Amino acid sequence: MGGECIFCKIVKGEIPNTTLYEDENVLSFLDIMPASRGHALVIPKKHYHTLLDIPAGELKEVMAIVQKVAAAIMSTTDATGFNVIQSNQKAAGQVIPHLHFHIIPRKGDDRLNFEWEQGKAEQGELKQYAELVKGKMK
Repeated sequence: MGGECIFCKIVKGEIPNTTLYEDENVLSFLDIMPASRGHALVIPKKHYHTLLDIPAGELKEVMAIVQKVAAAIMSTTDATGFNVIQSNQKAAGQVIPHLHFHIIPRKGDDRLNFEWEQGKAEQGELKQYAELVKGKMK
């Protein structure tokens, strides 16, 4: 999959990008279809499809850069907040099958909408579900 992946091609220099940060393992660049001014992406240079595929140590490196880039974007733009969005698999809205984090600067009046309808769960149901999930953790 890595050879066909647009982000892998960016990492290899086959597709140009506007780099914000780069080191041996992580790349950050501006999104070419931004939700807002300053919208950036942070990716591991190695090809991992989802958050579940990347080793924990490498994920820590990526997240440190997400934090660093977000802070720089906040101090550069006139944003008053930001979203970090990371989707896994098509059902969750992942379009490019390479792990990536969107950093989207926000203003109170930007009209971007990342809201969802909230449900209600009973305590007994939550406790039962929590036990099922805990049983699956390694």
